[in-house]
Amino acid sequence: MSRYVNPFTDIGFKIIFGQPASKELLIILLNELLAGEHHIEDLVFLDKEDRADNIHDKGIIYDLYCRTDSGEFIIVEMQNRWHSHFLDRTLYYVCRAVSRQIENPLPKHIPIPENRDENGMLVKEEFVPYGKRYQLSTVYGVFLMNFKEAGLEEKFRTDTVVSDKDSGAVVNPHFRQIYLQFPYFTKELVDCNTLYDKLIYALKNMSNWSRMPDALKDQVFEHLAKLAAVANLSEENRIAYDKAVDRYSVSQIVEEDERRAAEERCRIALEEGTRKGIEKGIKEGRKEGRKEEQYNIARQMKNDGVPVNSIIKYTGLAIEEIEQL
Repeated sequence: MSRYVNPFTDIGFKIIFGQPASKELLIILLNELLAGEHHIEDLVFLDKEDRADNIHDKGIIYDLYCRTDSGEFIIVEMQNRWHSHFLDRTLYYVCRAVSRQIENPLPKHIPIPENRDENGMLVKEEFVPYGKRYQLSTVYGVFLMNFKEAGLEEKFRTDTVVSDKDSGAVVNPHFRQIYLQFPYFTKELVDCNTLYDKLIYALKNMSNWSRMPDALKDQVFEHLAKLAAVANLSEENRIAYDKAVDRYSVSQIVEEDERRAAEERCRIALEEGTRKGIEKGIKEGRKEGRKEEQYNIARQMKNDGVPVNSIIKYTGLAIEEIEQL
């Protein structure tokens, strides 16, 4: 077994990013993802379960759901295997997080500042204009995918925004989705020159390491090594992680079996198609050969002065075909 947990198991992902001790590492990863767009100083973990009143909306549990110090909401999810309508589900998750801002303006975990006057007396809440009620904070959906999604381009990172179809100009900056397809990240460590690339490389490969590579000796990777070390897990987390690894291994076996079965079906279909093609070709060739033989006989009979009716009778050709010879 590897020295480090596998980030693509549910418990492994939460050990690395979803506990209080890992908040600093999560902030670093998010800041690298959002470099040049937004910088997070601090964040708090929110209740990961969406407690909607509508029974059809209940049961939504985000892997990680947090709010930054400047008010943005961030969903971070790890998905190990493809499932149908994956992109629809991620869209729904982000939309639910947007709508929750109206349903529940501030989560209970975030203190609501009291409005007091200079004497410390509570001031009556001011009237909120209709339009301002719909003022939203940005919601980021970050989806780490250990598979290739046919609905996305064949590349590692895909960023989606609400934009004008023709110009590409962003219409609403408060809705953001970032998809990371790890199978498309093919850089070797020697080619990883940025912290961002090194973090992605580590997440993709660390479950195969017995120690952290010498090229990853920065403080952030020392922290990652401590968080992800299997030996450092509590007994409860170790039991849960062992079960998660078993599920992950079974999932990989099933996926490999499905892949091989699909390849076998393709091979059989190709062989069958080739066989039928050959048979059809032979049949068509024989047909063409018989037709050419009929033409030769008819041509000779015509040259010998045999009446057309007799030529038709003995060759089976139409009168138009005979006249063209």
